[in-house]
Amino acid sequence: MILNCRNKKLELGKRTIIMGILNITPDSFSDGGKYYQTDLAFEHARKLIADGADILDIGGESTRPGYIQISDEEEIERVVSIIEKISKELDTIISIDTYKYKVAENAIDAGAHIVNDIWGLQYDDGQMADLVGACNVPLIAMHNQNNKEYNEDIISAIRKFFEKTYLIAFEHNIPKENIILDPGIGFGKDINLNIEVLKRLSEIRDMGRILLGTSKKRFIGTILGDVSTDDRIEGTIASSVIGVMNGVDIIRVHNVLENKRAIMVADEIIRGNK
Repeated sequence: MILNCRNKKLELGKRTIIMGILNITPDSFSDGGKYYQTDLAFEHARKLIADGADILDIGGESTRPGYIQISDEEEIERVVSIIEKISKELDTIISIDTYKYKVAENAIDAGAHIVNDIWGLQYDDGQMADLVGACNVPLIAMHNQNNKEYNEDIISAIRKFFEKTYLIAFEHNIPKENIILDPGIGFGKDINLNIEVLKRLSEIRDMGRILLGTSKKRFIGTILGDVSTDDRIEGTIASSVIGVMNGVDIIRVHNVLENKRAIMVADEIIRGNK
């Protein structure tokens, strides 16, 4: 399957695609403050691409547990200049990690190719869907909710959420083939639910292409004995490979090189790719 990303194309299904994380924030849980300046962010973007990232996912607001929401204007100010610079100087696909349509609009104008919405088009009253449909850009739609309580099976809840996303998308002229689904590990889920979703990823595979984002998340640190984010790389790799085994198409990670190497081996075994 070819995913049309404005003036670029991305082939899904042949191998696992690597999305590298670039947070332009002072407070993200793993790399907050490291790439807050444009020149540092640009050099890290260059490194992520050299390490094997197919997509750069750029975010201007931390959505870690307990985060404080910032204004649209502040988020736009954080991301637009680096998106403009990367789109002009580096050959890569850029994703904007935001649930705010005004931020997404400015990011697309600056050169972003994909919208990565942690609320799966369900945060506003259709403005994000209007934008994505009008601009004809791919959408990554993540499952989310404001608490960790479920009155039904977690996979059933995720499927119902995505069914609503697809309904909104249809109403706003977003083709189903333009949508990538993210089960939302770490969002509205405790450690047991995160593990259950990872075990049962194949049960949502029939709904569409899947992105998995487990990189350095708290449940990995807990499993490893409450280790720091810097000590969660191996645990992340393990969950990335489990994702590949369960049919995931895109892996979203901080440490691109290490995950890329592991996934190359997993792809060779599972997909039979060279």
